[in-house]
Amino acid sequence: MQTRSIGTSDLEVAPLVFGGNVFGWTADERTSFSILDAFVDHGLNFIDTADVYSAWVEGHQGGESETIIGKWFKESGKRHKVVLATKVGMLGTRAGLSAANIAAAVDDSLRRLKTDYIDVYFSHLDDDKTPLDETLGAYQKLIQAGKVRVIGASNYTGARLEEALKVAKESSLPAYQILQPEYNLYDREGYETELEPVAEAHKVAVATYFSLASGFLSGKYRSKEDMQGKARGSRVEKYLNERGLKILDALDEAAKRHDTTPATIALAWIIARPSVTAPIASATSVQQLESLAAATRLELDPEEVAELDEASAWQK
Repeated sequence: MQTRSIGTSDLEVAPLVFGGNVFGWTADERTSFSILDAFVDHGLNFIDTADVYSAWVEGHQGGESETIIGKWFKESGKRHKVVLATKVGMLGTRAGLSAANIAAAVDDSLRRLKTDYIDVYFSHLDDDKTPLDETLGAYQKLIQAGKVRVIGASNYTGARLEEALKVAKESSLPAYQILQPEYNLYDREGYETELEPVAEAHKVAVATYFSLASGFLSGKYRSKEDMQGKARGSRVEKYLNERGLKILDALDEAAKRHDTTPATIALAWIIARPSVTAPIASATSVQQLESLAAATRLELDPEEVAELDEASAWQK
C-alpha cells in the first residue's frame, strides 16, 4: 500500500483515515478496541478524533472517543503504529481558538489519550474572533514543546485557509499542513470549487469527512423506511432524491463489476482524486471495517471514475 505525505511534513499515512467519532457512541469500548486492532492489522495507520466526540449524546461531556483510544493505546502498546489526529475548538467547555484555550485543551486531550504527543492537531472550526496569528502562535508553542507535530484546519472556507497560510508565511509561524473538508460523491461542489484550488496551490493535504455521506453511499438507505430508528437517519434524508439514487445506481454497477460493496467503491473514488490524501470513514464492527479497508486495495480505472463523476455531476 502506497503511503501519502501530510503536506510538506515527514508524516506518511495510508490512504484511509478511521473516523473515531463512533468510539463511545455507536461502538462500545470493547468493540472499539477490536476495530482499532483490525484497522492496524490491515496496514492502516491514520486515526482521527476530537475532544468534542461525543458530547452530542445525552449524558456525555465530550472526550469519550479520546478516552477509549487512550485506553487502547495503553492496553495494546500500539501508539507507535498510529498517526493520531485530534481537534480543538468545538467542545462547549473548550470553545474557540484563543491561545489560552488551545493550551488548556491540548493538555486535556493528551491526558485522555494517554500519550505525550499528538501527530496532527486540527482547528475544528474557524474562530473569526481570535486573530490568526494568536492561534498559530499557540500552535507554535505546542510544536516547540513536542506536544504536537503538525497542524490542520477543519471547516475553513477557502478564503480563510488562504489567509491563514499567508499569515503563517509572513509571521514565520507554523502553517496548516492538512485540510479536513466535507467531501463525497454527493457533496462535491463546495470542495471542488472553493477549497481544492487552495489545497493544490499550497500543497496542503486533504482528509475528507462524511466521505460516505453519513452512510448513504453504503447503499443501506434507499427509502425513508430505511432511516427509521437509525442514529444517522435524519442526516441522510436530504440525499434521497433523483440525483442521490442515480449515484447509488452507479455505485451498485461498479460494485458488481468488482465483487465488492458500494461503500468500497465510494471511498475508492475519493482516493483516486489527486488532491485527496485520504478519506475519513467509520465502522461500528470489524465486518464493516473490511469494506473500508478494501477501498485502499481497489484501483478504479479512468473510465469507472468518469462514470461516477457523470452520475454525481453537480453542474447544471
